[in-house]
Amino acid sequence: MILQALYELARRENLMADPDFEPKPVAWLVKVGPGGKFLGITGTHHMPPAEGKKKPKPVPKVLRVPREKQRAMGDRAFFFYDKAEYVFGYDPDGQRPTVQLEKRFGLFRQKVENCAEATNDEGAHAVVAFLESLASGSKVVDLSTECAPRGCTTNDLFAFVFAPDVNTLVTDRPAVVSYWRRLRADGSQESELKSRCLVSGRPCAPTDRFDLVKQVPGGTTSGVAMVSFNSNAFESYGWSRNENAPISREAAEACATALSRLAHLAYPHPARPEETLPRRNLRIAADTIVCYWTAGADDDRGDFAGVFGGLMEARPEEVGELYRSIWRGKAASLDDPRAFYALTLSGAQGRAVVRDWFESTVSAVRRHLARHFADLDLERLTPPPKGKEHPPNFALGLLLEAVADPTTKRGEAVPKPLMRDMVRAILSGLPYPLAALQRAVLRYRAEIGRETSDRDGWSTKNWNDARAALIKAVLNRKKRSDSGHARYEEVGRTMDPTNNSEGYALGRLMAVLERIQQEALGNVNATIVDRYFSGASASPKSVFVRLLKNARHHVRKAADEEGRAGHVGRLDRIVDELVGRFDPKRNGFPAFLDLEQQGLFVLGYHQMRRWLWMNRDERTAWEASHPGAPRPYLWSSSK
Repeated sequence: MILQALYELARRENLMADPDFEPKPVAWLVKVGPGGKFLGITGTHHMPPAEGKKKPKPVPKVLRVPREKQRAMGDRAFFFYDKAEYVFGYDPDGQRPTVQLEKRFGLFRQKVENCAEATNDEGAHAVVAFLESLASGSKVVDLSTECAPRGCTTNDLFAFVFAPDVNTLVTDRPAVVSYWRRLRADGSQESELKSRCLVSGRPCAPTDRFDLVKQVPGGTTSGVAMVSFNSNAFESYGWSRNENAPISREAAEACATALSRLAHLAYPHPARPEETLPRRNLRIAADTIVCYWTAGADDDRGDFAGVFGGLMEARPEEVGELYRSIWRGKAASLDDPRAFYALTLSGAQGRAVVRDWFESTVSAVRRHLARHFADLDLERLTPPPKGKEHPPNFALGLLLEAVADPTTKRGEAVPKPLMRDMVRAILSGLPYPLAALQRAVLRYRAEIGRETSDRDGWSTKNWNDARAALIKAVLNRKKRSDSGHARYEEVGRTMDPTNNSEGYALGRLMAVLERIQQEALGNVNATIVDRYFSGASASPKSVFVRLLKNARHHVRKAADEEGRAGHVGRLDRIVDELVGRFDPKRNGFPAFLDLEQQGLFVLGYHQMRRWLWMNRDERTAWEASHPGAPRPYLWSSSK
């Protein structure tokens, strides 16, 4: 189904309007005049759209060039464009032997000469004359100077422009175009249609190679193969190579082009090359992307695929009013039965690795996205960046960063199965993976002491907000899907004083004890949270007895400070209310907490900290929305 969906996308977006040509990044344009006069080399590099926090690097402009088969092994020149090794017989790295460079330069010259002889085109003859001057040594082109200051790399592509033409490649001249089409047609004569194409369903002779897909993260610069049989282990029933999955050349090229379009940040518009098609991918790791698209044309129901990436990454500037309610947990009421596809891909060892394939409808995905953001909804502890506002909800990238192992690059430190399962849970409404809960709890405990760091304190707080939101989402969704075994109460957006889950109450108790210590001692080098949070969240009985003894001393000390007795008294009454929930006749505090209760401990602590630092207006609003809260939590003067 993947290939059929890609084939349909290529047809709908008219990506194969001219199957004999394809877009490729061409770094350098070699300009020649009549008689082969060399007029210089011009770079096409430009700044791409920014992705994430990293500053983008200049990239070559994508131009329409003749479609060539992939170059696996051996030497084969492309038609009027290629790397420096073929166009000039020059290796920028200086590692190729001279004999091989001369051979490649000769192959390129021969291909150009054949065209010039067959077409008698003035532009083709000019390129031939230029190449002959290079071969004879009468003309020397110093690429280190001509391509300065950037310099060319081994994989940079060079193409030719005939000077009388303005911004037109030689391969766009009518006679050259006709010649190339004839070459392609002669090479695709299918004398024996012995198979049926798995994509189009029409009789075909299977293509011997599936085109390479470009721009897949983790893959090679030349591209990765989506379908390949390059080992006997992949073959069966006596079939060889791609006969094991017969696909016509036309379908293979369409599928590869569609996937390259999805993986590209700014794929050129097939009819207007100066424009780009809307982005249709979401990078979730250094080597993994999620490509997404819908079936059928956009209409008055809106362009959901156009805002999907902005929704997932919480970028308001990319999302119109029609869909912004999704961040608030409310899906638009429009019915949209069009198919929605999501393909999670990585590149590895020259292949495209399919991590996951998801099919649904636009209406269902929109509904599940709203549920996802409702599950994540949580009051933040982190102040917004200076001069900015917080995003409308937690972005997928932030959630994955929050559970990454900080000992390696955060973009590479999340297991691929976890990323895959997270994306599927978001799109399908299924329970989130428990591994997300485990890693969120672990990272919260490990990094809670770094929130006061001058270097990365804000980032740690922001990640802890995301971890708490993810813990809430995992636990609440698990409770709804398996209420018989999930023996705890769902957690809301703000602190809930009526939630009786053991872990949640103990986490709140930890936050109050921390606040009492601050009132008594001020800022200290190591708070009780720094020292005891990890142990208290796993083995509370052995930790809280000691903490409560110390808390009594802290209460007395803080009460002696002028103006603090009333506030400390309120905190002390909350401690009594929370401790009173654990009956001494039933062994008081639990000896151990399982993973779910540890997650609730983190949530209780996180939400109680936010509650303890509310301003007057926030507290008044909270008390109005919690009229049944126990008396120790009602601090307004009117109470």
